[in-house]
Amino acid sequence: ASAARAGAGAVTLLGPDDALTAMAAQVTSAMLRKAEMIADIEAIAGEERFQALVIGPGFGRYRYLHEAVLAVLASPVRRGLVLDADVFSAFALEGDVLFSSIKSGTASVVMTPHEGEFARLFPDLAKGALPKHEKAREAANRSGAVIILKGSDSVVAAPDGRAAINSNGGPELATAGSGDVLAGAIGGLLAQDMPAFEAACAAVHLHAAAGMRLGAGLVAEELAAEISLGA
Repeated sequence: ASAARAGAGAVTLLGPDDALTAMAAQVTSAMLRKAEMIADIEAIAGEERFQALVIGPGFGRYRYLHEAVLAVLASPVRRGLVLDADVFSAFALEGDVLFSSIKSGTASVVMTPHEGEFARLFPDLAKGALPKHEKAREAANRSGAVIILKGSDSVVAAPDGRAAINSNGGPELATAGSGDVLAGAIGGLLAQDMPAFEAACAAVHLHAAAGMRLGAGLVAEELAAEISLGA
């Protein structure tokens, strides 16, 4: 929903048959497509009409997810790619494999870890004494991706050294599913050919602005519906 609210135009949810059956009863504005095997992911990755992909939220199946991410990164199609949630567990202690694939691929990648997820890919940085913005900068340089190190003071860092600190985040965003909404919003902006760093910065701001409007006690479904490009 947040991808559509951010302007994606058409949104397709990918998943195995049993998950699609459950989603069909709840989703009216998105198309559904089976993605049961790696061959399905490879086929999707080869279709240019998918201008941005969001991978990770609610995925599970870490080995399959590991292979799926590498398959997407190996595609020659130039697109935006958001890696979130379960991706960080799927590549825990194998960050170098992921980073090498990002750097050798054509996708513009945004990764959105919170502090715990960040530690799975960058354990040395997480344990170090660098300020948060410097940790994010080094992680971006190392990975080849735009990094959003989430929190009330989310930092967005690009591999070229640019960094921004968000100033409108609040504690109301610390609710289950909030990060998935952010990932979708980034995907919606990437689908409109917005550069990765700018899309990440804009989505973080829009996400926090939606949280401020809703206030304490919000849930993720409300947050997704509140994403607005006019914020």
